[in-house]
Amino acid sequence: MVYDVIVVGAGAAGLMTAIQAAEGGLQVLLLEGQKKVGAKILMSGGTRCNVTNKAVSEKDFNSEKIIYVRNILRSFSNTDTIRFFNDLGVELLLEPTGKYFPSTNSGKTVLDALMRKVEVSKITLLVEHKVKAISFNNNEYSLKGDNFHFNGKNVVLTTGGLSYPTTGSDGTGYRLAQSFGHPMIGTDPALTPLTTSDNDLKSLSGITLDVELSLTEDGKKQFSCRDSFLFTHVGFSGPSALDISRHYLRAKGKKMVKVNFIPDHDENSLQTYLAKIQKDIPRKTIRNVLIELMPQRLVDIILKKTGLEADLAMNQLDKTSRLNLICRCVQYPLDVTGVLGYSKAEVTAGGIDWSEINPKTLESKLVPGLFFAGEILDVDGRIGGFNFQWAWASGHTVAQAIIKKQGVVT
Repeated sequence: MVYDVIVVGAGAAGLMTAIQAAEGGLQVLLLEGQKKVGAKILMSGGTRCNVTNKAVSEKDFNSEKIIYVRNILRSFSNTDTIRFFNDLGVELLLEPTGKYFPSTNSGKTVLDALMRKVEVSKITLLVEHKVKAISFNNNEYSLKGDNFHFNGKNVVLTTGGLSYPTTGSDGTGYRLAQSFGHPMIGTDPALTPLTTSDNDLKSLSGITLDVELSLTEDGKKQFSCRDSFLFTHVGFSGPSALDISRHYLRAKGKKMVKVNFIPDHDENSLQTYLAKIQKDIPRKTIRNVLIELMPQRLVDIILKKTGLEADLAMNQLDKTSRLNLICRCVQYPLDVTGVLGYSKAEVTAGGIDWSEINPKTLESKLVPGLFFAGEILDVDGRIGGFNFQWAWASGHTVAQAIIKKQGVVT
């Protein structure tokens, strides 16, 4: 049997591609190398699965060809995603952060709905079928692995990148694409925790607060974001740290990560705030002033770093010490030694280069009928449901392109 399309990888992008293609009247084979499908759907968002976001644009993503990302996102929007899952019986609820989660707060709800659709759509799904080689002869693809061999008119690589390799993202898709001559943009782990050697900061493990993080390279600001920040026993996590990780890794010059622990203030406004307290409540201790702005344990570490006594009164704080304290509060230089890597990365930066891919259909320019969707491409989004939105949108785009290519009347 020759399938109309063989989708390699049953993650978010693969499931969407297969479902949309089958709905369009195509005979679809979906191959998954792991024992179970949709591992990242089940584990993402703290197992809740952040399906999409209230506002999605190319500004939420990184890529060498961001305009291509924009066009794909516009072809299948967050509204389309919400409608798609509603049709599958999954109610998505909007949280104040702009994130959409299933009303059950369980990624299993999302995966179960997709799997029911796979079954209803009569998609042939085979797990523990890891594709090791693909060849193209006489307008037909041949896919081989251990003890199997399938033929198809079109192939879609939705194998992910290198993040969370235990889920099956081991770079197989990259190797398969490169076997056809597709170039790569170098990869790095993205949305991964930062590490530190500062034991004082490690001692704050478990503390979460809203901060603004900024990255400078050779003195020039390259990236900044404001979001939740978490101290861990090895370094820093939370959305802000995860978002900055790929930029930290890709900075080649002298880099510095600074954190504003009181993001509603900058140096000038904090200076004014402290001066007013110094005038109005001169005997109030520095520690008690700062505890109203930051967690107590963090305040103690900042005072330790600045060499100030906790019981020092505001009227005893000289100008030099005050400026040093302000800098530590809103421009704290984080001792970042690296990142935890692919094992804890939610997504992969870099991937298959856009140069040999049709940006409208995501079809290879090098060999007809070879398509790409999801994380395998040179696209990575910030935290907040954006990478799932890319999976749904790119999967939809590929399916529609194949349906049109095959001339199926829907």
